[in-house]
Amino acid sequence: MNLKHYKQDFVLLLEAGFIAVNQADEDSALKLFRAAEQLNSENVLPQIGFGYLHLHKLELKQACTAFERVLDKEPTNEMARAFLGICMSMQPNTIGKGEKILEQTLKSKDPLIKRLSDTAIDFVDRFVKKSPGPAGEARRK
Repeated sequence: MNLKHYKQDFVLLLEAGFIAVNQADEDSALKLFRAAEQLNSENVLPQIGFGYLHLHKLELKQACTAFERVLDKEPTNEMARAFLGICMSMQPNTIGKGEKILEQTLKSKDPLIKRLSDTAIDFVDRFVKKSPGPAGEARRK
């Protein structure tokens, strides 16, 4: 099969993959990201999609690995860096490093990356770093 004929479908497959993740359709998301990867193996966006899927499933270590691979290939990829910061800030052992990454991506020129980072920092401050409420205290005793 000649894949060159389908090169123009790369972005469509990626977008459909992200939509599938948001609809919790893991099987479709995987197939769509793999198809996009076959069409353009040099592009890191399918790898970001795989990381995004792991993030949605709260498989944070796998998500970090995916985003780190993207950053190894493209060190200036702000989307991968912001997602890595989110994943790290939700893990007890890497929360500080994740916050530092999010503070860096907050300085992005891309308004969507800035908003993502700002929202993630707010979430970490309000929910992740917050000490447990009365129900959490009662369970510890």
